[in-house]
Amino acid sequence: MDFKSFGFDPQVIEGIEVMQYNEPTTVQKKVIPEIMKGRDIIACSQTGTGKTAAFLLPVINSIYTGKRQEKIRALVITPTRELAIQVAQQAEGFGYYTGLSSLAVYGGGGGEAFYNEKRALTRGVEIVVCTPGRMISHLVLGYADMTGLDFLILDEADRMLDMGFFDDIMKIISYIPEKRQTMLFSATMPPRIRELSRRILVKPSEVNIGLATPPDKIRQEAYVVYDNQKPLLLDHLVRDQRMKSILVFGETKTGVRQLAKNLRKQMMGVEEIHSDISQAEREKVMNSFRSKQVRILVATDIVSRGIDVEDIDLVVNFDVPNDAEDYVHRIGRTARAGSHGKACTFIGPAEHGRFAMIERLIGREVQKTDLPGDIGPGPEYKGAKGRHPSFFRAGKKRIKPGQKQDSKKGAGKAARDFKSGKKRR
Repeated sequence: MDFKSFGFDPQVIEGIEVMQYNEPTTVQKKVIPEIMKGRDIIACSQTGTGKTAAFLLPVINSIYTGKRQEKIRALVITPTRELAIQVAQQAEGFGYYTGLSSLAVYGGGGGEAFYNEKRALTRGVEIVVCTPGRMISHLVLGYADMTGLDFLILDEADRMLDMGFFDDIMKIISYIPEKRQTMLFSATMPPRIRELSRRILVKPSEVNIGLATPPDKIRQEAYVVYDNQKPLLLDHLVRDQRMKSILVFGETKTGVRQLAKNLRKQMMGVEEIHSDISQAEREKVMNSFRSKQVRILVATDIVSRGIDVEDIDLVVNFDVPNDAEDYVHRIGRTARAGSHGKACTFIGPAEHGRFAMIERLIGREVQKTDLPGDIGPGPEYKGAKGRHPSFFRAGKKRIKPGQKQDSKKGAGKAARDFKSGKKRR
């Protein structure tokens, strides 16, 4: 099967070829035909499976082959600036030969950026990719004409709800026509996503690809350490010159700042990304990381989803993620485009239960690697001690439609420990 089998206009096919997309992914094969039938969609598929092209291509094709208007025809809502920029860039690439206009609308760019967005929205732009808060700012000022909107897409909907954007999403929806085609894409399908879908979708077609386990090309390792051993271990790993591109995840922006500061004392080519970094600086850092001018990037989960950077050799979880699914998204930054990669996780004394939940989710026990001799011995791993082997196999139940919530309830105390506390970015 290739993209021509969907019946796209030749100008859209030309854009696909220039973007070097050859064969549709599973989610594209299932979603694109339903969108082209005009149906609402609720799709569950993890990041990196091709969701963006799955909704952009049929939307671009429909707008281009239909009656053209100088109005906003499609609105894509995303949780972060980085994702908004990336989706808008893909819309520009796929639609290059159609002449469709697209615009990224996001905060953090200052007054000049806001004015440029206002001017584009006033003149009319066909595809708008936005973050919720910034789009509301334009809507309440009254110049963003939504009367011609045909398509509403919520991308990474679960992450938007995690970030508290439910009310913002509903406010945006209050400005757009009730008669529209709505698509909701999410990496997970908790009850609140189901509730949102019931409120905004009409008889939707459901596509559930499920949370895939990390690919075999990712070599997963874990180190059981005391907290004061983590910086020493990180220093040891990043000194391996075979690792040309390294991504280090920390849980908090304070922790990320400190990690980057410590690494800069030892070597060059270290940068950081978190919510306190301006948008312009984030874009500069990401471009430098992609081009290999920056070797080590230390970041919060702001870059765990939806950011395409190929050839990352090593992903380090300095802290065990609070959410087991974030582990899959984080380590999925490596071994992309058919390459191999390595992912290492540091398990501190208070993080054993959380890592056991990750092992349960991915359905396997991750290799616990001995610490280097100069760092000294670490504690014994107790996360899944005494559990029946079915503990790991049970994790596979979570990737079946409708089973995710039940498996969480059945995880007992480990699940409650794992979910305790809120992440700060």
